[in-house]
Amino acid sequence: MNHWPEGVARPAIRALHTAELYCLEDLQRISATHLQRLHGIGPKAFKTLKSAMDEKGYRFVEEA
Repeated sequence: MNHWPEGVARPAIRALHTAELYCLEDLQRISATHLQRLHGIGPKAFKTLKSAMDEKGYRFVEEA
């Protein structure tokens, strides 16, 4: 079962799973910068994930 939005490529999904992030809700535990720095998360994957989070009302952790 894929818990990620359509359009997120396999390399990005592998990067997310390696970081122990398994669904959109998990992304609320990290910052946007942290997500962007994951090897395998490119601009397209970031934009797709951010858009899906916005639709659900999810937010990244604020940078300190």
